[in-house]
Amino acid sequence: MEEAIRRFGDVPFLVLLDSASQIRARDARYTFLTGDPVETLRLESVQYGDDVFTRLRGWQSRLPETTDETLPPFCGGIAGFLSYEFGEAFEHLPRPAIDDFQTPPLVAGLFDWCLCWDHIRKSITIYVLAIRNPESGRSDPDERELESRMEWVRERLMSGHRAAIPLPPVLKSIRSPAPRHEIQPSVWSSFEPEQYLRAVSRVVEYIGAGDIFQANLSQRLTAKWEGNAIELYSRIRTMNPAPFCGLFIQPDFAIVSASPERFLKISNGRHVETRPIKGTRRRQQSPIADLFTSDELTSSEKDRAENVMIVDLLRNDLSRSCRPGSVRVTGLCEVERFETVQHLVSTVVGELRPECDVWDLIAGCFPGGSITGAPKIRAMQIIAELEPTVRGAYCGSLFCVGPRGDLDSSLLIRTFTLKNGLVQFPVGGGIVADSQPHDEYLETLHKASGMLRSLTAASSER
Repeated sequence: MEEAIRRFGDVPFLVLLDSASQIRARDARYTFLTGDPVETLRLESVQYGDDVFTRLRGWQSRLPETTDETLPPFCGGIAGFLSYEFGEAFEHLPRPAIDDFQTPPLVAGLFDWCLCWDHIRKSITIYVLAIRNPESGRSDPDERELESRMEWVRERLMSGHRAAIPLPPVLKSIRSPAPRHEIQPSVWSSFEPEQYLRAVSRVVEYIGAGDIFQANLSQRLTAKWEGNAIELYSRIRTMNPAPFCGLFIQPDFAIVSASPERFLKISNGRHVETRPIKGTRRRQQSPIADLFTSDELTSSEKDRAENVMIVDLLRNDLSRSCRPGSVRVTGLCEVERFETVQHLVSTVVGELRPECDVWDLIAGCFPGGSITGAPKIRAMQIIAELEPTVRGAYCGSLFCVGPRGDLDSSLLIRTFTLKNGLVQFPVGGGIVADSQPHDEYLETLHKASGMLRSLTAASSER
């Protein structure tokens, strides 16, 4: 697979949605690779009330209509990226003063081809879609155009040539640089340790005052990075495989993610699922120790409380677009094992109302409750008050929408953003009433340790 990625490394607007985990087959069946879109959309800013999905709805109407259940959920269609600040289109929200990475809120493409790996069937398939062009006067593309696109994909795969992967340009310095407090050689945080402890204490005070039940507080880490995104992705995929890995390359920035968490899924055009994660423990080498760790996670009142509060929030969010009575919790605080960690994962399902579509669902749920807090809007206001920089890609989403109206999307945690010769990777955790500031700070460093190892390993291999 990595060899195939490199053969498309110079293709504009490269998108990889990769189920790299070999443990979580439930969420890790497919990997999709696409690029060179028919059309693109990039919003540099959004404001409350903006009609941000008009263009994407138009694209969706141009996809071929199919009810073929043998097709994967994405075989070409719409794929893209939403930053955390995309949520400003749906709610009046403050934002931190510092936006040094300046990641756009929305970038998306309309794709007429896809390379799909089915990890259950052990197959690789090339798909080419007949996307309608409303300006051509024809209902469907010419057959020769489809054959030409198919041949282009085949030639790339069969050539054996590794594409020369371009590096993003180093742009001029950005105004309002973020605070940089060195936590280890050549790695900087947006917080000094004492500042983060005070921020956690402030969240606990807000909880005691009745403003919120919990909030997700993060610190942003930054390091120098002069390599390309595919090098870093190859290393993180090896060291920390996950069911929602992703690679998203633009001319001026790139996203590399090893996320374990699904945001929203729609299957068969109507069935909705979200799977929030709250509660994490590191895997143990001994099977017996691993079981003890699972028991400790399951019995942790703090972790279960975090999870249950987010489940309640997501039930409310899904109800905005789902048929009354269809929203149900089908799994609550279940331990799921990944390659390097164990998580408490819940499952909430529903069914879209006939008058709602995928874009209504995203609008009603974005950003994900597990990375904001509860109640969501007040938690987001507190996050904006206490975190010194905007989040950008962190806690946003990579998503894809296929011809059947199916959606899959990740929450961008354990995620790198590459830009201007730097890489940033925030880490955070849920703060509740009994959170201890020092423990919460150490948890963020623990979550960062694997990402730092991936970064160091990728740098040493260059």
